[in-house]
Amino acid sequence: MQIYEELVARGLIAQVTNEEEIRKMINEGKATFYIGFDCTADSLTAGHFMALTLMKRLQMAGNKPIALIGGGTTMIGDPSGRTDMRKMLTLEDIQHNADCFKRQMEKFIDFSEGKAMMINNADWLLSLNYVDLLREVGACFSVNNMLRAECYKQRMEKGLSFLEFNYMIMQSYDFYHLYKTLGCNMQFGGDDQWSNMLGGTELIRRKLGKDAHAMTITLLTDSQGKKMGKTAGNAVWLDPNKTSPFDFYQYWRNVGDADVLKCIRMLTFLPIEQINEMDSWEGSQLNTAKEILAYELTKMVHGEEEAEKAQTSARALFSAGASADMPTEAISEADLTDGCIDILSILVKAGLVPSKSEARRAVEQGGVSVDGEKISDMRKTYTPADIGEGIVVRRGKKSYKKVVFE
Repeated sequence: MQIYEELVARGLIAQVTNEEEIRKMINEGKATFYIGFDCTADSLTAGHFMALTLMKRLQMAGNKPIALIGGGTTMIGDPSGRTDMRKMLTLEDIQHNADCFKRQMEKFIDFSEGKAMMINNADWLLSLNYVDLLREVGACFSVNNMLRAECYKQRMEKGLSFLEFNYMIMQSYDFYHLYKTLGCNMQFGGDDQWSNMLGGTELIRRKLGKDAHAMTITLLTDSQGKKMGKTAGNAVWLDPNKTSPFDFYQYWRNVGDADVLKCIRMLTFLPIEQINEMDSWEGSQLNTAKEILAYELTKMVHGEEEAEKAQTSARALFSAGASADMPTEAISEADLTDGCIDILSILVKAGLVPSKSEARRAVEQGGVSVDGEKISDMRKTYTPADIGEGIVVRRGKKSYKKVVFE
């Protein structure tokens, strides 16, 4: 099976500008393509998985990826899929985040011997003269068409700033610049980027009289249509200091029955034939599929050793045991009030809930236990002696931490 057909079989392709031409280019390994990553945090997330694995698949098929770090576009902020304006970052913040991205991308993409490139759009966007830019590309964009673009619709209801309105022009200019300087003939991105990507192909056509291509990736959503890659309201990070390998493993181990095979198909590198055989799996077999998914993705991000440790810890905890490799949260003297700490504070400190109100609700609903004993009193407190060498605190069946005092 050739690469384009494999992408279709895995359910990865959402929209394309010219399917016949794109199929030919990537199957023959003739695509020089880019995917943009705005540096809004100091780590990539599970939400970036689709883009990273797509780059890896296409590179393995002989195509050349360009990872475009959005040092310039991050200063504006992409309004796509947003109901509010993004936080403004400093140049120093953006550069720090870009450096973190590079280290994580190198686990997926082979940047040796010119096989891939990593470029920062700050190199050309920050030196642009506003009047020159208006004269060069302003006439190529129809405001009427821009206002109809899907990426602006949500923001139009609450008020779209002129700052954000320029984002499409900047992303389009990136494609135009990469086409002119590096022969970049394709852009890939999430399906919510479609309008911005078409802006780039149109700019190239109008300025250079050439055809460039765009393809969007299916957004990773669960069976309820919600974007995947968040837990307890927080992002699932690729940085082990922000989301431990165990918690990363657990996130994927806990996906819904209706979502696990889709995730295996879209995110792992297991052969299509093997995945097709799993389509008939049900009941306890789906738990096996979840372990396969969690192991494969943890191995990809954190390495085989961490994946093995995470799997061993999860199995031990699932069978009511406690593993030395279980993620641990330390309570200190500073967390104590009158020599003890209440269960609500422990739940928040351990990251099992985002707030005390959520902790209170979890206790009220009977979803909290300590060392296997259900907690019904939300005023329950623990001294350092009670915590001893560690207690296992659970929220629900699938979220748990070992809490120690030090």
